[in-house]
Amino acid sequence: MDRLAYRVKRRLLGRPLTTERAGEERLSNRTALGVLASDCISSSAYGSEEMLRVLVPVAGAAAFSLLMPVTGAILLVLLLLTLCYSDVVMIYTRAGGSYVVARENFGPTVAQIAAVALLVDYIVTVAVQVSAGTNAIVSLAHLVGGGPTAMDHLQLPLSVAVILVLAYGNLRGLREAGRLFALPAYLFMAAVGLMLAVSAVRGLAGGLPRADLHAAGVVPIGAAGNGWLYGASLFIVLRAFANGGSSLTGLEAISNGVSVFRDPQGRNARRTLVTMSCVLGGLVLGVSTLAHFTHAVPYADGTPTVIAQEAHFAFGGGALGTVGLVFVQLATALVLYTGANTPFTGFPFLASFVAEDRFLPRVLTRRGHRLAFSNGIIALTVVSLALLVATGANVDRLVALYAIGVFTAFTMAGAGLTAYHWRRRERHRRLKLAVNAVAAVVSAVVVVIFAVTKFTEGAWLVVVVFPLGVWALTRINREYRREAAALATVQAPGADLPRPGRRMVLVLVETLDLATLKALRYAHELRPDEIRAVHFAIDEPRARDLAAAWEATAATSVPLHLSACPDRRLRHAMVELAGRTTEDGTTSLTVLVPRRLYGNALGKVLHRGTAEQMAKSLEHLPSVVVTILPFDVSRALRLLESGQAPQPD
Repeated sequence: MDRLAYRVKRRLLGRPLTTERAGEERLSNRTALGVLASDCISSSAYGSEEMLRVLVPVAGAAAFSLLMPVTGAILLVLLLLTLCYSDVVMIYTRAGGSYVVARENFGPTVAQIAAVALLVDYIVTVAVQVSAGTNAIVSLAHLVGGGPTAMDHLQLPLSVAVILVLAYGNLRGLREAGRLFALPAYLFMAAVGLMLAVSAVRGLAGGLPRADLHAAGVVPIGAAGNGWLYGASLFIVLRAFANGGSSLTGLEAISNGVSVFRDPQGRNARRTLVTMSCVLGGLVLGVSTLAHFTHAVPYADGTPTVIAQEAHFAFGGGALGTVGLVFVQLATALVLYTGANTPFTGFPFLASFVAEDRFLPRVLTRRGHRLAFSNGIIALTVVSLALLVATGANVDRLVALYAIGVFTAFTMAGAGLTAYHWRRRERHRRLKLAVNAVAAVVSAVVVVIFAVTKFTEGAWLVVVVFPLGVWALTRINREYRREAAALATVQAPGADLPRPGRRMVLVLVETLDLATLKALRYAHELRPDEIRAVHFAIDEPRARDLAAAWEATAATSVPLHLSACPDRRLRHAMVELAGRTTEDGTTSLTVLVPRRLYGNALGKVLHRGTAEQMAKSLEHLPSVVVTILPFDVSRALRLLESGQAPQPD
């Protein structure tokens, strides 16, 4: 009969999938676009707003004119990175993205920079996307309800609930996650496309309204020219560019998850990547252009969002306007929430690759009940929840941690591909070298800009985490290599042959019962030179009673030896006995420890297990082997209650 925990897991996650079906868990291009591109295209919902948060307090209304050249610079970076990652997915068709690129071209140690960058980015992405999605819901309540509502207090609880739902969906397996998370991306494209089309029509007709820059709750409005007089212009533009760089996060998701595509994987991944980049570029340009004309201004508390205001201006009031607003906001919330699903696809795959290289615990390489890397999913869930709670689900605070990780990964990918093409004589070599080298340099510049301009706003944490993360991964790898070197001594000839000498078996006796008799029977099957049953006399009266019962039974022919243990240090007494037994250098000792198993919770509470502790205390002794023999007490109880006699089998 299956254990209760397994039955619960089967009920929650469905029937288990066999390993042979791993090859079947693949996505079509359309589904992959919805699943893997959600993170990327959904960032257009807050990228322009994050730029305005920096520009408006300094430049005032002039910020809406500055927004367009900054957006243009971001789109240029998008073009470079799209060309770079189109190269990545064609050359490295195994999932892993910039980590695999860096490992193959710079070695596994340098590749840990990319590993840490991507792992940090995935964690922050979950928190940012979910928080922004909740902002969309709260913004809808603001605009429909006419002001702040009770929804304001649900920002953190709702965000936590969404992360838990995403984790559950991914634990059920990739195919189910694909079906569940692909549709919102297309709804978002349709919603924003409709909003932009209606805005264009109203703008041409002269009926597109503008926001009130002095409304209650908006960010402080600066006076155009004030900041520029003190040489702040370049710094402010760079800060705005750094904030807007969050629009490009998620671009690497397809290269990190290229193995989920159907064959031919590289070609399908490249087509999906190009489609995703075109959609992202159009959305970012459209949202920024609409903000330029409507002067939609960010609010200090984050709601209503810029894109929510744009939808409100585009569709206007009345029943139809409300329907349009609801459509845009619900689609935005859904795509942001499902954008947080991209790390649940990429993080476990990446963690499994890093673990295969022995830079993370090997447990991350195991597939779970539904063929997903369950341990990686659970780890991502726990850490992202902790980050969400620590920041109060505040998007502005989280963005400060955001782009450093992903642009570091962009840098590693571009540099790795530059090294790759440098060593080869191939068609269009110079063009490929130029594109990837420029992409690497530009990405590195963005990392520096972000680290400097956002340092005091939280980026310092990522700057500190990076070297610590790389050190931790290399430390894990060093420990794995040390262990492998220690275990490699099995190459000695004849290492598997038994050593000549005397063989003794000690059976530890707590009481005379079926578990002890099972251990004694097994001791005879080992055919040693001597078998001893040993009881450590912690309680003298109980020890004498046990000896008397042992003497009276006919169930065993092995004599019972009582070993004094007046200080009640059981493990210490066992170590001393084992040491005395093997001190002649010719005796090998096997210690059999009966372990009584209890299926019900009460039995586990009432009985203390010491078998593992005993085994651990003896593990350092030469010529000593410990074997734990389990005996199912709960099964014996069931047999007895059914009228059958339990056996020591």
